[in-house]
Amino acid sequence: MKAFVLGRYGKKSALRLTDVPAPRLREITRLVDAGVIRPVIDRLFPFASTNEALAYVEGGRAKGKVVIKVR
Repeated sequence: MKAFVLGRYGKKSALRLTDVPAPRLREITRLVDAGVIRPVIDRLFPFASTNEALAYVEGGRAKGKVVIKVR
C-alpha cells in the first residue's frame, strides 16, 4: 500500500506503508502502558489551529510529535 504526501514544495512523495504484525503491536502497547516507551510530544495544538500546526511541522522546528487535539 502506498500513501502520497504533498511535500513542502508541492512535490508528491510516496511512502510505503507496511503491516505491523499484531504480536508486535501488542508488545509495543505493553511497553507504552508500562512507561518503558514514552512518546515525545513537542507541541499540542487545538483543532482550530491546524494550519499553525502544519506550518510548525513543515518549518522543521518540531523535535517530537505534534498533536492536534480534536475534542
